[in-house]
Amino acid sequence: MVYAGDPAAAMGRMQAAVSLLPPDVDLIAPEPATPEEIELAHTSGHIADVRREGVYDIAALAAGGAVTAARIAMEEPCFALIRPPGHHASADTAWGFCYFNNMAIALLCLKTENLIHSALVLDIDLHYGDGTVNILGDRDWVHIHNPAKNRRQEYLNDVEAVLSHHKVDMIGVSAGFDHHRQDWGGLLETEDYQEIGRMVRAAARKNRGGCYGVFEGGYNHQVLGRNVAAFISGMAE
Repeated sequence: MVYAGDPAAAMGRMQAAVSLLPPDVDLIAPEPATPEEIELAHTSGHIADVRREGVYDIAALAAGGAVTAARIAMEEPCFALIRPPGHHASADTAWGFCYFNNMAIALLCLKTENLIHSALVLDIDLHYGDGTVNILGDRDWVHIHNPAKNRRQEYLNDVEAVLSHHKVDMIGVSAGFDHHRQDWGGLLETEDYQEIGRMVRAAARKNRGGCYGVFEGGYNHQVLGRNVAAFISGMAE
């Protein structure tokens, strides 16, 4: 189904990702996020706008997938393979095919339920996660990092440094794959996503906390599935 004319809505993205999932992955169908969960991150006016656009049901289901992944991550790594994405959704506005901020809703649910005290959002999408910063940026219990290096090794070093620096209960990765060398960013190799997943899992173990990823961008469907699989495999190590 096409939800918008945005490039992020091109058909085939989910099929490309699902078709190459590692064989030991368990697929779990989530429930939609409740209105109360969505209201943790968004204003009533914004929620009404999403309803008027006719995309509330699919956006709430995506947010529910992120919430489910975050709760599973209390026990084991998890990846929310969901659409539409969310990191451009602010409290009262949205763009870039995002409607609800899946990452923010998930972390706010954990915090409200007293399941975590602190969190790190690592946003590896090519595009800056402005919506996540808008919603979570002034909260002292969460740190948000969008790597901005334009050399491959410097990028990986930056990711490793921020993961080492922050001791948190939960690491949430806004996992966009458009930094790949065959995508818009032209920077990372497929094995780099596995290394990032590995670093995230190692940091979570060191912190005695959890980790999970939330699917964001990625435009070249020819390489997207391999990149998603590589990241998931790294988190599973």
